[in-house]
Amino acid sequence: MPGTARLRITRPLPTLDAWVNAFASAEIPVLAETAAEINSLRELEDDVDAHQLTGLVTSDPLMSLKVLAFAGELRRGRLTNDTETVTAALVLMGISPFFRNFSDQPTLEERLADNEEALLGLSRVLQRAERASRFALSFAAHRADPDAAVITGAALLHDFAEMLLWVHAPDLALEIARRQEADSTLRSAVAQREVLGIELHELEQALMRRWHLPALLMRITDDKHARDNKVRCVYLAVRLARHLAHGWDNAALPDDLNDIAELLNLNPAHTLKLLHEFD
Repeated sequence: MPGTARLRITRPLPTLDAWVNAFASAEIPVLAETAAEINSLRELEDDVDAHQLTGLVTSDPLMSLKVLAFAGELRRGRLTNDTETVTAALVLMGISPFFRNFSDQPTLEERLADNEEALLGLSRVLQRAERASRFALSFAAHRADPDAAVITGAALLHDFAEMLLWVHAPDLALEIARRQEADSTLRSAVAQREVLGIELHELEQALMRRWHLPALLMRITDDKHARDNKVRCVYLAVRLARHLAHGWDNAALPDDLNDIAELLNLNPAHTLKLLHEFD
């Protein structure tokens, strides 16, 4: 599970393994609102259930990541199936152990208090993740997919390595953002490799393995399996949320619309209407 060390990286690390080791040993802060709500609910512990905690945890991508990683550690050596959702992870660990392990969380706002530009960049990624999770849930529900909860969680966590980069290496994250702002044709993976020496997708998959996250979650989060309809739900939801960050008149939206219409087996006009409703 994630470590407890405070980390601030200012220069690219030499290898993917070095990035994985650094991020895996680092403390992961969460939203101040999440930390405050956990502490508040702890006083009402006997009246709190897993469903109530699920709503709180899944409103914060990095809190979701911490809970799933903690559950992954608990599962090691046990004869138990993957805890593929936050709810399953909470049931596995129990309410009292949750509060014992997750009260008094470090916060993103405190960590980046001296870097307003980085906090803004991170906030945009968090907002994009929340939007993507809503789209993914809608796509999965429309398709009556039995793994809708896993698909929703995968969309929420799809870009968690980018979130962690803003936390642990804000200067490098800002450099990537500046390069892409200066060149609208520069692909994210290319910018990441230029600045970091790795792609964040590689780091993310390696961290998921290190933290023993569920195999299904890892697969659904991996765009390389995009022919799978579960993966396409996530991939298209994330892509749409990324493009909509620039408004509904983004030039890439017609392609998104056609691909989503194919996924949902609808015509483009009906799909556009649904997307506005989902949003």
